Amino acid sequence: MPFSLTFDDGPDPVWTPAVLDALSRAGARATFFVLGEAAERHPGLVHRALAEGHAVEPHGHAHLRHPEHPAADVARDLERALGVLRGLGARPRLWRVPWGDLAEHTAAQAEAHGLELAGWTADTHDWRGDGAAAMLAAVEPQLAEGAIVLAHDGLGPGALRDGCEQTVAVIEPLVAAARARGLEPGPISGPMPAGNPELVPA
Repeated sequence: MPFSLTFDDGPDPVWTPAVLDALSRAGARATFFVLGEAAERHPGLVHRALAEGHAVEPHGHAHLRHPEHPAADVARDLERALGVLRGLGARPRLWRVPWGDLAEHTAAQAEAHGLELAGWTADTHDWRGDGAAAMLAAVEPQLAEGAIVLAHDGLGPGALRDGCEQTVAVIEPLVAAARARGLEPGPISGPMPAGNPELVPA
């Protein structure tokens, strides 16, 4: 039964390779929601993620909070991110907006580009500096077929930590816990599950 590990705010030159190494050790594939501006700076990390069987999807070009920006600005941001990712060999089909914070225009923009909005069903809260054991305890009860686990391989706006060590540390035990439940990690596939309360218009 599939479930999905997802990582936002990369690619980061320090932490994305460490996350990719941990996924490789676990024999697991994931979905990376990347920032176009970071992908431009670190294209080799996008190439590596794709080569290792992970999905690479847009988070945005910059980390815009949609309700705070007019539709035209968000449209330009998305189009720029899509251009970068397609130029690096990705074939985007999903879009996770920063903070999962939709504006009234977000869904229409996704539809115009043939993208499905992707939320999450289980949140590691790694951005605030939780330890790996606490993250695992928080997420494990929510592991089920179709679950989407949110984590971060970069330090986005509002992060309360100065590194992603604990995110790297939780990957292998989280994959092991999932497999003990008969779940196999892979890129997001199929329709979005219910349980994404952040993904509603502001």
